[in-house]
Amino acid sequence: MTLHLADTDLEIHKVVVGPMDNNVFVLRCRHTGDAVLLDAANEHERLLELAKGLGVRRVLETHGHWDHIQAVPELRDAGYSVGVTAEDAAMLPSYDEVLADDDVIEVGHLRVRTVHTPGHTPGSMCFVVEGKPILFSGDTLFPGGPGATSFEGGDFPTIIRSLEDRLFRTLAADTLVLPGHGDDTTIGAESPHLQEWVDRGW
Repeated sequence: MTLHLADTDLEIHKVVVGPMDNNVFVLRCRHTGDAVLLDAANEHERLLELAKGLGVRRVLETHGHWDHIQAVPELRDAGYSVGVTAEDAAMLPSYDEVLADDDVIEVGHLRVRTVHTPGHTPGSMCFVVEGKPILFSGDTLFPGGPGATSFEGGDFPTIIRSLEDRLFRTLAADTLVLPGHGDDTTIGAESPHLQEWVDRGW
């Protein structure tokens, strides 16, 4: 069973793949059957089976780090369009479309809004389901803090600004956060700890 959560309008399916235990999510409109897959991370045969079974039409990448993109070539070969930000596009072996901040992606009757949250990588992107308290945070926000900024292109002050300005100030406390690795959390559980993260420096 891959179903992670559902309501009358949507289903979110989750599988964990690869050596870095990446979360791969599929957001599906229950009214139309249309779906998107977030992060073609690894284990392409498993992801292709998932995508075919759930009506996936396109792939959205949260960022370009290697562990999030290993299955991109095989999904593109199978006919799925892959989208990524311009800032991270060169990190992918190939892609089809460039995602910009505040784009709206229609998934059946659902609307997914892009939120550019640089810091983990220059082009890190989160995805908000409009009208629903749901955020796909990639590696920008985890339970207990921001994503790592020690890799090339990472910057700690930048990710802190992204968290404060783009997520904590704009999203409701009950917003469910679905990260690129590990367990779910909420904006309300994490936002009070921002200054602690600044003080510790990671």
